[in-house]
Amino acid sequence: METKIFMARVADQSERYEDMVDFLKEIVVESSEDVTSDVRNLLSVGFKNLISAQRSAYKTVQAIEQNKKYAEYSEDCASYKEKISEELAKNCQKVIDIVNNDCLPKSKEEEARVFYLKMVGDYYRYTAETATGSKLEEVTENAAKFYQQATEAAEKELKPFNSNRLGLALNYSVFWYELKNDSSKACEIAEKALNGARDEIDNMENEEARDALSIIELLKENLDLWKEEEGAEDD
Repeated sequence: METKIFMARVADQSERYEDMVDFLKEIVVESSEDVTSDVRNLLSVGFKNLISAQRSAYKTVQAIEQNKKYAEYSEDCASYKEKISEELAKNCQKVIDIVNNDCLPKSKEEEARVFYLKMVGDYYRYTAETATGSKLEEVTENAAKFYQQATEAAEKELKPFNSNRLGLALNYSVFWYELKNDSSKACEIAEKALNGARDEIDNMENEEARDALSIIELLKENLDLWKEEEGAEDD
């Protein structure tokens, strides 16, 4: 086990993220219990880097496709986008399967359970970024389901300033803003998380405060932006 954890770190430093995820999958499959928080953090890093290249590439090709200077190549760009989208969906599904099949069933603590449920919601959301038609509907619905399950578990068991709970609120609010086009619901989720954290801020330990405050800043930035947009629309 220690050897595979070491090799996962080596793969991370070598930017060999498919290898990193494969090492981590072996760890979670072979473990009879849930993995440690350190390994969970490695999972988060490995999974995110596994798909970051495709997410970035898709946005780049999309921007080129929409540039009027390159209108004659729009069909070629659309075809290339589809190829990248398929790769992204495949990698996201790989993450979802690992978490659903090998991590969630072993999670006994609510902290870990919220972490995993949020993660599944995130990777359905990333799939939805490039999906269309019935596939978009399917993955959006799945993202909503897992985010809601994570939210219910977090509100029941985790403190309002817990970094997992705040990170979940951040991503769930982005989901409503970007995929559901509902800035009102996004603001509601972000405000609820911020108010809860503010009420409990005096009870934070130093380490908790450091983790929480960076997420609180992102929530505040999003909330200010979304409310400004809502105000402009009202005007």
